[in-house]
Amino acid sequence: MADAPVRAAVIGGSGFYDMPGLTDIEELSIDTPFGQPSDTIVTGALDGTRVAFLPRHGAGHRILPSDLPVRANIYALKTLGVEFILGISAVGSLREDIEPLHMVVPDQLIDRTRGRKSTFFGDGLVVHVSLADPFCPALRSLLVGSAREAGAEVHDSGTYIVMEGPAFSTRAESNLYRSWGGDIIGMTALPEAKLAREAEICYSILASSTDYDCWRESEEAVTADMVVATLLKNVEVSRTAARHALTNLPRERNCQCANALESAIVTSMDLVPESTKRKLAPIIAKYIGETVAEGGA
Repeated sequence: MADAPVRAAVIGGSGFYDMPGLTDIEELSIDTPFGQPSDTIVTGALDGTRVAFLPRHGAGHRILPSDLPVRANIYALKTLGVEFILGISAVGSLREDIEPLHMVVPDQLIDRTRGRKSTFFGDGLVVHVSLADPFCPALRSLLVGSAREAGAEVHDSGTYIVMEGPAFSTRAESNLYRSWGGDIIGMTALPEAKLAREAEICYSILASSTDYDCWRESEEAVTADMVVATLLKNVEVSRTAARHALTNLPRERNCQCANALESAIVTSMDLVPESTKRKLAPIIAKYIGETVAEGGA
């Protein structure tokens, strides 16, 4: 079983630091052109499916959202052959009906981050992927059903505001995001979603609502202690949902994620430096030497 392909991975967020139930465990330290991932990647068998687990912030929660080595994380998972990534995240609620302990499977993102490295490309290779729908629809649907199967109160869509952090929002910011139509707010969905799309990996998030941010005047201002206390109550539900999703993945991918680069590469491959081709080989291997799209942006 240890030689079986690793088709799927879980990136665990705050409070979700391991994946119980794995057998035939291997711990992998993977170096990438973008540095080392957040932590050792654990692979193992889960009900007959070979999966990987990576704690987003490292064991013991050591890495700030702004400092996460997201390119290294996604690149390392790509080298293992991962086709599906389930991201588990803690978020604040921007809506009255998304209560603490509810789960949300968002379908949209608004980027409020600053200065994060959000692409694998450059160094002589220009690529513009489509991010109109930033989450894989097939994986989203599976996660919604899996979370309900686990007994969670689930919201099957929502706009996730991704803020820079590490401080939480001001009240003015929180109300601004509500006026934009934001439903939940967190610090880690980007650049994960962008990089997963560039790597042609299906990606979706199961978000655990821990608080009402600070827009709700009747609530105390959000604190880290409050977030962790609420989140820990939902960790087991998140694990159960993730396990169900991982063992019910489609046998074949019929979504556009699998071919996201097909119409996104602008630079002719004969103009791309060999060093860039070597660096990005796990991501662009099937396009090297092929005629690629021409266009502008």
